[in-house]
Amino acid sequence: MTQETPMLQQYRQIKQEYADAILLFRLGDFYEMFLEDAEVAAEALEIVLTSREAGKGRRIPMCGIPYHAATGYIARLLEKGYKVAICEQTEDPKKAKGLVKREVVRVITPGTLLDEQFLEEKCNNYLMALGKADGSYGLAVADLSTGDFLVTQFAADPALLLDELSHWRPRELLVSEEQAAEFAWVKERFSLLLTHRPPQDFRRVKAEERLRAHFKVSSLEGYGCHDLPVAISAAGAILEYFYETQKSQLQHLIALRTYHLGEYMHLDQFTRRNLELVVTLRENKVQGSLLWALDRTVTSAGGRLLRNWLEQPLRNREAIVARQEKVESFYRQHQLRRETRALLRQTCDLSRLLAKLACGTVNPRELLTLGRTLALLPAFRELLMKEEMGPVAELAAEIDPLTSLAGLLTSALSEDAPVILTEGKIFREGYNADLDALIRATREGKQWIARLEQQERERTGIKSLKVGFNQVFGYYIEVTKANLALVPDDYIRKQTLANAERFITPELKQYEEMILGAAERRAALEYDLFLELRQQVLTALPEMKQNAELLAQLDVFAALAEVAVENHYTRPEIHDGWEIMITEGRHPVVEKVLPPGEFVPNDTFLDQETHRLQIITGPNMAGKSTYMRQVALIVLMAQIGSFVPARSARIGLVDRIFTRVGAADNLAGGQSTFMVEMSELAYILHHATAQSLLILDEIGRGTSTYDGLSIAWAVLEYLWNPEKIGARTLFATHYHELTALAQQLAGVENLNVAVAKEGKQVVFLRKILPGATDRSYGIEVASLAGLPEEVLTRAGEVLEELEEKGLAEHSKKEAPKQGALFQLPLIPLDQHNIYGELMELRLEEMTPLEALQLLFRWQNRVKKKKA
Repeated sequence: MTQETPMLQQYRQIKQEYADAILLFRLGDFYEMFLEDAEVAAEALEIVLTSREAGKGRRIPMCGIPYHAATGYIARLLEKGYKVAICEQTEDPKKAKGLVKREVVRVITPGTLLDEQFLEEKCNNYLMALGKADGSYGLAVADLSTGDFLVTQFAADPALLLDELSHWRPRELLVSEEQAAEFAWVKERFSLLLTHRPPQDFRRVKAEERLRAHFKVSSLEGYGCHDLPVAISAAGAILEYFYETQKSQLQHLIALRTYHLGEYMHLDQFTRRNLELVVTLRENKVQGSLLWALDRTVTSAGGRLLRNWLEQPLRNREAIVARQEKVESFYRQHQLRRETRALLRQTCDLSRLLAKLACGTVNPRELLTLGRTLALLPAFRELLMKEEMGPVAELAAEIDPLTSLAGLLTSALSEDAPVILTEGKIFREGYNADLDALIRATREGKQWIARLEQQERERTGIKSLKVGFNQVFGYYIEVTKANLALVPDDYIRKQTLANAERFITPELKQYEEMILGAAERRAALEYDLFLELRQQVLTALPEMKQNAELLAQLDVFAALAEVAVENHYTRPEIHDGWEIMITEGRHPVVEKVLPPGEFVPNDTFLDQETHRLQIITGPNMAGKSTYMRQVALIVLMAQIGSFVPARSARIGLVDRIFTRVGAADNLAGGQSTFMVEMSELAYILHHATAQSLLILDEIGRGTSTYDGLSIAWAVLEYLWNPEKIGARTLFATHYHELTALAQQLAGVENLNVAVAKEGKQVVFLRKILPGATDRSYGIEVASLAGLPEEVLTRAGEVLEELEEKGLAEHSKKEAPKQGALFQLPLIPLDQHNIYGELMELRLEEMTPLEALQLLFRWQNRVKKKKA
């Protein structure tokens, strides 16, 4: 085998350590990729695949990207699910003896992003680690770009794990190689990179030692996770991965926050989807979601915090009221709110900038931006520390102005500080005496050269004489061939061109050496000075991180006040009881897309006694679903501390919101519409409590009328029963038979959506009224949808015949030639035995599964008799 070149040997040695990543190998002004990496990257990036000499007679695949444009290429590789290892030259090639030293300075993965080019401004970028032991899941999530680091532990219920994954939506998930098979399904359900890690990373003892060493504590008790062994294992695995990929001290990971599922309103994956909290159901876009309706934040950090609040509504009344009071302070003080938001617009994304500072990737321009943001902190304190701002003034008092640090940064760094650290021109004159001397030497040398051109023109009489510079020859004097006779004897010929000659003089070379030497020494000194300054700034990292969190909170409180003023929201009363009373409530998203004043508001009253379960009937498109979602969103908004779209509201705290809305097949999972519906319904029946709020729409419509009505009836009884669940429930249906439950069960009431009919036309009034309706106006809705007139006429004839003669009699007739389908009677005359059994059932003692099994047995008996 032919001996490989030393450079390729170096490449292979480094690549061996990063076998699961595409290695970007720095060669001069390019990052090169070789062998299999080159083939993969060339296809993924759609760049040319070439080859390189690897030894006498052998070539290997190669492709490359310019280092100054690498960010865009790296982003594309990450989007396609690859990891990228950045291998830099760690010594000056000019000073290297033999092969230039190289090493990987950072590994970039979807869960370890720092650069703003890779990140969404108002979205966190989470890495998650997951483990399972002793009947519990341990979960840790961290955002390297902000320093957020959280852990939790809960019972090993796959449904709860799904809900947490839906909440955090990590870009990358770490699991132990020992448990890789158990968690393989996650990659199929979520768009993420699943990374297998060595089992020792998840060992409890090693993980705890790693965490205590990082946070410089003797115990994790202060972080509230000392008794959560599986959570500690997951957190330790994340920290190990960060150290391995970032090659830095991660000083911005200042604390570990433990959260428990019971602290927040639990929102399952279906509810997040159906209520369109942060993205829409159909297009998966922010526009049209609740977040879109509420987000008036003016900073990226504020936008991320608001999103997090929406994803985790509170359950503690005191915490909710504390947020409300801060929103109200801004709500009442219009001018102070405007001035605060104007100041916030001038701040940088402090959390993410501090992360880059801690990881050693911050550049001079970003450090100057940091200084300018710190310089604004005293203005926030002066503006908000006023008596009329109440609790906001207390928040502002926690801001550390860091006046000295702000002054240091803004006075030290140049007004146009560069992005590239090695180019110099970072500092202002006056910051360092040695640097000032080099700056003066450079400036004086350039001034001498600038004067040289005029002096030499006068001395030689050559008016076209020029002084120039290039990287090959340095400074030179250029004379056209027509004037060569006038060249003095002290000129030394250096280069001949087609129409001119280039010369140097001893004095010119002397000044050149002074200028270039000073510039080189200046760049090296500024590099060292910048590293010293960066280290000095790092000492204030805890105070700056706290300031970042405070500014984000101020942004959210001011934004919620702004949206409340714009849309005429009101502050809801929060209490620990059961009553939900909303006067003239409105849907926060729908009202924004309608012309002003067109949305029809509705009242809501739910409690545990007389208004526990409400059955809502009315035609499709009349507004049943909008009304029910509106109630859920108002409750959720109240529990994040926001004002709500209503004239008044009194909200009894809710532990969970469940929704079963709409129908969709899961073809990939082999589930029909009805099976999807039943799966979601089963989840609700197993997890709902009396404190929950349930929004159920068209339960049972995905199967036959008998089955659907029977299931809907049994579900309603089960939900109503205080010994089973007894939850506050809104239940929309077209099964008008269910309205009879209002006469049978205390706390069940009927509501309907008002409709006006003139001739064949219907007008949806969008008003929720007491009482039931016995019509669904299906034909009229079909007309609005544009069905052919012939079909509508025939449907009207069939409907009239059914209503006149009764469904039971009509079903015995021969089916019309048009192929119309008819609904069978609820209880056929030959099934009195089943009817008798039904009347004797003790439904309050049956589980939903037992009810479904009984229905299956009855159905088989009916089929056998028909056969």
